[in-house]
Amino acid sequence: MSLNESAVAQFVQSFSGVVFRPSDDGFDPARAAAIWNGDIDRQPALLVQPATADEVAAVLRFARDNDAAVTVRGGGHGFSGKLVADGAIMIDLSRMNSVRVDAAARQAHVGGGASWALVDAATAEHGLAVVGGTVSHTGVAGLTLSGGMGWLTRSQGLSCDNLLAATLVTADGRTVTASAGEHPELFWGLRGAGANFGVVTELVFALHEVNPMANLGMFFWSAPNGATPLRFARDYVRELPDGMSALVVGMSAPPAPFVPEEWQGATGFSVVVVSWGDPSDHAIAIKPLQDLNPQFELVTPIPYVALQQMLDDTAPWGVRGYDKGIYLDELTDEVIDILVDIFPRKKAPLSFMPMFPLGGAFCDVAEDATAFGGGRHNQWSLAIAALAFDDESFAADKAWARTLWTALRAHASGDGTYVNFSSDRDEARLRASYGEKKYQRLADLKQQWDPDNVFCNNANIPPSGAVVPAPRSAEQTSREPA
Repeated sequence: MSLNESAVAQFVQSFSGVVFRPSDDGFDPARAAAIWNGDIDRQPALLVQPATADEVAAVLRFARDNDAAVTVRGGGHGFSGKLVADGAIMIDLSRMNSVRVDAAARQAHVGGGASWALVDAATAEHGLAVVGGTVSHTGVAGLTLSGGMGWLTRSQGLSCDNLLAATLVTADGRTVTASAGEHPELFWGLRGAGANFGVVTELVFALHEVNPMANLGMFFWSAPNGATPLRFARDYVRELPDGMSALVVGMSAPPAPFVPEEWQGATGFSVVVVSWGDPSDHAIAIKPLQDLNPQFELVTPIPYVALQQMLDDTAPWGVRGYDKGIYLDELTDEVIDILVDIFPRKKAPLSFMPMFPLGGAFCDVAEDATAFGGGRHNQWSLAIAALAFDDESFAADKAWARTLWTALRAHASGDGTYVNFSSDRDEARLRASYGEKKYQRLADLKQQWDPDNVFCNNANIPPSGAVVPAPRSAEQTSREPA
């Protein structure tokens, strides 16, 4: 439904934040700046940028009084584009991006619209950090509320495992803080399914001592030579010494100075090893990879802040994006054969496949300690990401991503996936991701905090008390049906 123009005019006049109507000159630039995925082309009825929790509450009251759907934009980086819907009110938190570090308490207070780049810069000054993704312009809230993997997962677990408290505005306009001592059940749900319960305006993280300088080793093999290093890496990354981290990536070699010209653009597989200790220990750890004769390598000290930004160019703002995710207990020989066969069929240079080995501190957290949608055991979390600027390459790589995902499904550890790695709306897979026990617990929590399913434009878990249909706009996903 369209909003009443008179009601909108009254709201704009009374609202202390920033409001863009579709007829305003600043509307299209604000909408473009809010959405990372260039494949998402939806027209909200209003784009509102609050700067306080009270202003967020005012937007929700206006939406409720006018029977309008709402969406929430934290960092804007999601593949699925659920932050915007046709005819809905977009609550854009980009003005709520402050980061305050309490070095003595080892805590960071982070606004709901902040990016990880802001957190990394603020915490590095104190020799502190918290795990947070691998692309620095990713939003803090969106990543954390569904889990949050990154370079420090092996030593710190997930981002949500390091969350101490969260302040949110609920569907009925209340501002509440959830923590282990205050609304503990809500705090549990926020750490894995948090977008379902309100607009999170601030997050408080526990920080850890992290050397501001890291040691980086990146090794690349072309696809025809990929099977042997992948078979080596599946065990190697599990046996790295404490304080080291690894990522395995299917990618195209970048046009970077450290890449020989004949290999620039080649499709293949990289093993990346990072440590924060003595460079000589890092050198010993990476020697077995060097002995596998990679096509090229990059071994260098690197500031942790720069490490966090190293992959930014692989996900440029405005690129068209689509992804599918899967959990694998092991990279078996059969899985590796599939990867070596199908991954090189991608068309677009930017399309890639990060493979996160989940272990260490990730496994130290009890299965039911958070609402995270995935087992707390040694496993691999894969994202198959189609990224392209042109229509032809994007269409081809969407089909490629689905083909590869389908081939891997027979080897998956279940039907679930990390919910941040799924562009498609698939309620059965979402339920499988959380498992029946967690899913029902989340549905009961949803019934308590959002019985009308106001916050449904997300990886949505309907309230247990009733089947509440999502607004029609929430059913739209992208220009091309999934």
